[in-house]
Amino acid sequence: MSSRPAAGGGRWVEVDPARIERWVAGFTGRHGPPTTTAQEYGLLLSAPDGATAELHTPPGAPVAPDLDTFVAEAVAPRRIGLLLARKGAVAVGVAEGERLPVHKVDTRYVQGRTAAGGWSQQRFARRRDNQAKAALADAVDLAVRLLLPQAERLDAVVAGGDRRAVDTVLADRRLAPLAALRADRLLDVPEPRHAVLVAAVTAARAVHILIRETDSRPAT
Repeated sequence: MSSRPAAGGGRWVEVDPARIERWVAGFTGRHGPPTTTAQEYGLLLSAPDGATAELHTPPGAPVAPDLDTFVAEAVAPRRIGLLLARKGAVAVGVAEGERLPVHKVDTRYVQGRTAAGGWSQQRFARRRDNQAKAALADAVDLAVRLLLPQAERLDAVVAGGDRRAVDTVLADRRLAPLAALRADRLLDVPEPRHAVLVAAVTAARAVHILIRETDSRPAT
């Protein structure tokens, strides 16, 4: 389970779907039995001591009216398309539950930045820009080959890496069916490699929870 501060206070935690019931039991033990309210994003748990927990529906799952349904939908295996792009690397895959039966990673050299100035720097910048464009074109072709044929069977598409790179790839007209399935979350991943793609399966399925507490105890 990972945790990070939330804008406006509180903390975000990411919980594996299989651990949601245990997590809610821990929240109840710390703060008292909460009331549950269905929201557009998922469920709001409001504890007697004023603490709240927003359980956000994971990608591809329907919004649930109660906690039992939320847990059942969260743990249900779904087909999720993955698109990770950063600099000259792209990784795409199709996850079926926790499995990754379809996957491909591709890399293309893109030069780093330079401190050189003048005409040499301009030439370098043009070369680097052309390399980056070629890498994104490769990413589009890879998504067309591996993800697009699966579009009608996908519950969602989860992207990760550099937002600009991902946006550029999904802006291709051929990938409109995938763009329409894109989930709100953007996975924070390093340069895509096979291990990174495998880890992204877990991150894509995780339930995001925003916790706000009324005292100084850590949000766990």
